[in-house]
Amino acid sequence: MHDSLYFSEQHLAVREMVRSFARDEVAPVAAEFDESQEFPWDNVKKMADLGLLGIPWSEELGGAGLDTISFMIAIEELARVCASHSIVVSAHTTLGTSPIVNFGNDAQRKKYVPLLASGSVLGGFGLTEPGAGSDAGGTRTTAVKKGNHYLLNGSKRFITHAGVGEIFIVTAVTDPSKGTKGISSFVLTKETCDLERVKDLGMGHSTELTPMKGFRSGKKENKLGWRASDTRELLFEDVEVPAENLIGQEGQGFVNFMRTLDAGRIGIAALSLGVAQGAFEQALQYSATRKQFGQAIAEFQGIQFQLSDMATELEAGRHLVYHAAWLAQNDRPYGKEAAMAKLFCSELAMRNTTKAIQVHGGYGYTKDYPVERMFRDAKIGEIGEGTSEIQRIVIARHLLKDLAAL
Repeated sequence: MHDSLYFSEQHLAVREMVRSFARDEVAPVAAEFDESQEFPWDNVKKMADLGLLGIPWSEELGGAGLDTISFMIAIEELARVCASHSIVVSAHTTLGTSPIVNFGNDAQRKKYVPLLASGSVLGGFGLTEPGAGSDAGGTRTTAVKKGNHYLLNGSKRFITHAGVGEIFIVTAVTDPSKGTKGISSFVLTKETCDLERVKDLGMGHSTELTPMKGFRSGKKENKLGWRASDTRELLFEDVEVPAENLIGQEGQGFVNFMRTLDAGRIGIAALSLGVAQGAFEQALQYSATRKQFGQAIAEFQGIQFQLSDMATELEAGRHLVYHAAWLAQNDRPYGKEAAMAKLFCSELAMRNTTKAIQVHGGYGYTKDYPVERMFRDAKIGEIGEGTSEIQRIVIARHLLKDLAAL
């Protein structure tokens, strides 16, 4: 989709800017960071300097003042060459910043959003727990009110930026008798675990923030894909959180998080679309240059059919993603469309990366070509921000609700 009804001139300019950054700065080092599992701080700093860590936020909050579609374009373009770089932008913005923008008060927005939107520090979102994955209502972390603060105890699992980040939105149970209506959310702050590393970088740590005692990151996960992305536990041991760090009212945590995940699904869909697109481009290029039986393998019908299917499904996925983004941007209901885009594109990323390896033959199974990494990076799309099974439940609920309204 070169020019479409979704993209303005400005969108195409954003795409060009992110595309050349991804090609020049990210593609050459993607395999290296995947191998070492090191967080790509230097490139994250460059992304902050380009304004990529605050794309949809207003300029007065330190953001780039662009729209949702620009944000999705950036996620897709980065994921075409490296999903780990892409998830930094996606998770930091949607999960780490949007709850403060959307549900916080003016004082919270003023205090935290400029630090996040400018990329001075990284943010994250603590929802998943060892016993509460798809069942986010099963939250066990507790927040007990003690005068002018809350005492938080518990842990979170599989949290993006848990180590490297400094500002986190965290859910905890404030009233166990109320089920999901007893879950609240808070802003918590800690120091980055890479303090020494970021000292000379000029980003990643802010002296304006007070680290909360008892709040720290736990062990780093050794993952199949997204290996340069920082994923760890978050631990809370008698953390004193000032009452003014409560986001919205007590008991609003669950419903606000569900809304945040709706938006996050479009981000994961865009990321998966980028992986699928990147794998397709690698396969197309390889098939045009690889010769067997005296001709380029792209001349064989078996390969052409694979490429045709990949290209067709990419076009469908792109419409789903940017339609959902357009709805979100224009304040229309988009829950069903976001779930459809996320479901389709994450499963498409698995199909396309599998086909891309097949087109590469034995070479595709080695680390000499990027399709092996893309295949590993694709899988989490079917799990994170609601599994494929959860997306199907969400879609079905919307369908049945629509039916009941007839």
